[in-house]
Amino acid sequence: MSYRSKIALVYLLGFSLDLVNMFVANVAYPEISHELQASVSQLAWVGNAYMHGLTAIIPLSVWLATLVGERRLIGASLALFAAASWGVAQAASIETLIAWRLLQGLGGGLLIPVGQAMAYRNYPVHERATLTSRMMLVALLIPALSPALGGLIVDHVSWRWIFYANIPLALLPLLLSTLWFQPDVLPAQRTSPSLHGLCKAAQVARIPLLRLAMLVYLFVPGIFIGTQLVAILYLRDLGASAAWTGSLMLPWALASGVAILVGKRSFNRVGPKPLLLAGMFAQAAGILLLTQVAAPDSALPVLAYSLMGLGGSLCSSTAHNCAFVDVDLPRMGHASAVWNINRQLSFCLGAALMMGLLELLGSTPADFHQCFLAAALLTLVPLLATLRLDTPAVLALLTPAQG
Repeated sequence: MSYRSKIALVYLLGFSLDLVNMFVANVAYPEISHELQASVSQLAWVGNAYMHGLTAIIPLSVWLATLVGERRLIGASLALFAAASWGVAQAASIETLIAWRLLQGLGGGLLIPVGQAMAYRNYPVHERATLTSRMMLVALLIPALSPALGGLIVDHVSWRWIFYANIPLALLPLLLSTLWFQPDVLPAQRTSPSLHGLCKAAQVARIPLLRLAMLVYLFVPGIFIGTQLVAILYLRDLGASAAWTGSLMLPWALASGVAILVGKRSFNRVGPKPLLLAGMFAQAAGILLLTQVAAPDSALPVLAYSLMGLGGSLCSSTAHNCAFVDVDLPRMGHASAVWNINRQLSFCLGAALMMGLLELLGSTPADFHQCFLAAALLTLVPLLATLRLDTPAVLALLTPAQG
């Protein structure tokens, strides 16, 4: 295995940890609420505390990587993540659980930007779509399998074992990074966080394609996360089990697989605009179908999740491909940090917005339907920015230099 493939594998394992913690706990919300006497807004913080921990530490990723080295930083983050996962599983109150989730987020917050920057630095621009497709395959499998498996754990054992299962998932990439990564080469002079570094990050966020990709992530994958939380509560109120609700991510994943394949084959040929437009409309249509669901055993939830998977993954894979196309190598670390701050914020804001709206409206079927309608409209927010995209200019960037 080449060195760049080893880096990519450790990065993808870290990315898997992030996705597991984003999706698997959702199916346990009713049980957590019952056992720990948690309100709807407190349940939202089970996810949001983790996301806030991730987001709070990411701005320091470039400086910390320079200070202690990327290999050591990834190892320390994984060790903290494993310890915090044990604390979450042992929590005796919702407040304690939320606090451990925040620490868990701080532990995991450096895995994605540091690993992503290392991986993308080792792949030329015209080959990064291949790396992105591998990442999106992980983004397909983890959301597909983890909620269904988590639902089985909740139904037959306890929600706490969802978090115990995080521990070996953190220790494996810790071992591999220790064995595979080259020793860190630290600069002779230690750096410190500075206004200059913050300015560089702000400048990176103004790169056109990165800016568009960030906008898409806020309103498509981000809104899906919030919609899924609302849909879980809605379907459980209709009588669905935790395992059945979790299994709806399987048709989502199958449709996502189609989207990833289409994106991989089409991005370098047609550019991002048609893929983003198709994705936004497909996810919006899937969310609107949820308003027609009156019983969990109908085919409509399966069709709705399939459309959301197709549309959401078209947008997320295309956004990932766009994000680093026009970023030069010296700014890759800052670009990765900014991208991942936005990525985590999108999930925080999507969950907080949709759960907050539901708590404001109430819990009748009509209230759920209003939430779904709002989510469908929010999915289309990046429409105008996407229509202004200069496709020939993007395709020129994707053409490998000759000679």
